[in-house]
Amino acid sequence: MARYTGPKSRISRRFKEPIFGPCKALERRKYGPGQHGKARKKVSDYSVQLQEKQKVKYLYGLLEKQFRNTFIKASHKHGVTGEIFLQMLEARLDNTVYRMGFAPTRRAARQLVGHCHILVNGKKVNIPSYQLKPGDTVEVVEKARGLELVARMLGTSSRHKWVQVNVKEFKGTFLMMPDREDIPENIKENLIVELYSK
Repeated sequence: MARYTGPKSRISRRFKEPIFGPCKALERRKYGPGQHGKARKKVSDYSVQLQEKQKVKYLYGLLEKQFRNTFIKASHKHGVTGEIFLQMLEARLDNTVYRMGFAPTRRAARQLVGHCHILVNGKKVNIPSYQLKPGDTVEVVEKARGLELVARMLGTSSRHKWVQVNVKEFKGTFLMMPDREDIPENIKENLIVELYSK
């Protein structure tokens, strides 16, 4: 697989944000990684746009081709391209499992989906990029409910208004596409739109 498997703290320090969850290295060293991390760098407009795109790629765990294809689909829909793009990323199955609180990170949620531990509308789905529609139900299969990872996370209920979770039944509902202001991540989607519109 071509997914990033290197040091997570390095990526967090590069973008100065906790991309993969809480990062102690980011608290200790607030400058970039590597030999030239403290050096001042000239930053062009293209560099700022590219960094924003790379940050979102790492955040949602997408490959370059997946990222571009999702953006192209978003650009063909009516409305603000940047907002639609983020809504499509939020509607991915792995991200929704993470948002519902069945997994501590998007990577863990991706693994749950890949190992057939998730049902969508009562059917097994093992495709992390599966696009959910408003009204779809997501639940953890019976045999996976005893997993330590799932049991540990169930206490942390979802605080996102576009998903509703029933903790006792290990089930949640994707209610609607989220509004831009409801997505908590620090993303400047207009920079990604500018990058791809060149």
